[in-house]
Amino acid sequence: MADFDPVTKAVVPAAGLGTRFLPATKATPKEMLPIVDKPAIQYVVEEAVDAGLLDVLLVTGRNKRSIEDHFDRAYELEEALAAKGDEERLSQVLETADLATLHYVRQGEPKGLGHAVLCAKQHVGDNPFACLLGDDLIDPRDPLLKRMIEVRDRYGGSVVALMEVPADHVSMYGCAAITPTEEDDVVRVTDLVEKPRREDAPSNWAVIGRYVIDPAVFEVLENTEPGRGGEIQLTDALLTLAKRDSGEGGPVHGVLFRGRRYDTGNKFDYLRTVVQFAAEREDLAGEFIPWLREFLNENEKSG
Repeated sequence: MADFDPVTKAVVPAAGLGTRFLPATKATPKEMLPIVDKPAIQYVVEEAVDAGLLDVLLVTGRNKRSIEDHFDRAYELEEALAAKGDEERLSQVLETADLATLHYVRQGEPKGLGHAVLCAKQHVGDNPFACLLGDDLIDPRDPLLKRMIEVRDRYGGSVVALMEVPADHVSMYGCAAITPTEEDDVVRVTDLVEKPRREDAPSNWAVIGRYVIDPAVFEVLENTEPGRGGEIQLTDALLTLAKRDSGEGGPVHGVLFRGRRYDTGNKFDYLRTVVQFAAEREDLAGEFIPWLREFLNENEKSG
């Protein structure tokens, strides 16, 4: 195995305006919307920690202060819970503050995902890093990020997570042209197209919100012109790296992910995710699933 620098840092872009969830996100960051009783961004940070990445940078924006508050100590709340003897909830609050070493930087203008990643340059430096998008939640029973780090350790360069989507969904994603390797779940990425029309998509293997990225991406992003939507696209920068050799920051490989992914990027998928999580919670499923069945049956009768 080649000797590549280890991945020790994670970057979580969380500067989006969350316009799909207005008016809820007028004053509350989209990333803080709860999945049952835990904000979505906490699941993402926990995933990074589970993969061994304890240095986490959150790229935030204006009106995102509650994200920092969530991962900070809350002394008055802790004292109140301790006084009541509520050890379970006190443990949950303390665990949130001790998850990882968290850092914050603001993206001053909404210039796209590529620009958000570029905001991490000073913190990341010359190190490879993981990038986790908050819209995608990966089930902890499917250790995707750990596998991606293993692939980076073997091949170097960058690694993207790829998931097969229906042909009529390709316009919602960046899609990859791929060639096989000797490993069943690993491919070489030869082309990337951001949100292509169905007829222009190189495949229906779509890039989902997990990346392990070589630091050469920063130099590329600094010289990347705005692309689709007038934004600096991370997909465009990764395409540049895909055409390079290992000594220049390339290549780009993909991990074919066939596990459980939950989308929170729009209202329907968000609601579906909340229902799925609630149905799998031991403390909720016993009451929630029978109620859900009854509600659906009544809804069918009245419809």
